[in-house]
Amino acid sequence: MRSPVVVALATALGLSLTPAVPALAAADRTSALRLLNSLPVANERPAGYVRDLFADWLDRDGNGCDTRQDVLIAERLAGRVAGCVVTGGRWISSYDGVVTKSPTRFDIDHRVPLEEAWASGAWRWTHSTRDRYSNDLGYSQSLVAVSASSNRSKGDREPGEWMPPLRTQRCAYVKQWIAVKFRWRLAVDAREKSTLTRYLSGCDPLMSVPPRAVVHARA
Repeated sequence: MRSPVVVALATALGLSLTPAVPALAAADRTSALRLLNSLPVANERPAGYVRDLFADWLDRDGNGCDTRQDVLIAERLAGRVAGCVVTGGRWISSYDGVVTKSPTRFDIDHRVPLEEAWASGAWRWTHSTRDRYSNDLGYSQSLVAVSASSNRSKGDREPGEWMPPLRTQRCAYVKQWIAVKFRWRLAVDAREKSTLTRYLSGCDPLMSVPPRAVVHARA
């Protein structure tokens, strides 16, 4: 499903949209602060993290395309799809407004980075749950196609350390961060919660509630 942030940003920049996938019914909306307050608060536990604990791009839905290809197909503004390849495609990065016709210039960002997820509770998960997290196509805001420069600038930092250069996208980014943590039952630490609360004070108070993911902990 194409990100609503991408749609709004493309409209603001005067870019036309070619439908890529059927629209889904809107999720229930609730107070963003209420959703944030529902998250467990705990100190982070970064010890033991290595990137190999999470899978690279997989074809979990069995459609012949890996997760990176699926996201590029879903978030394209234009282009024709042949198999897993978009011909004549165009993409926009919601973080910084960069537009490209070359998907090699874009990365697929984990909205909540893998290391942050690990420190916030994924250290408890089974290997298969971590694989599903790193390839999450069940919620359109978990993964997003953005410029390589913005993704690498963000790295594994949380909102208190990095925010999208486009100020108009910061409220959406904060809500999406909260949504992914809610979806995957991840914790926030006290400083992180304070930062998110501060940003929310200047935003539309409502947000969509994401579907919950199934999470299995190691025995």
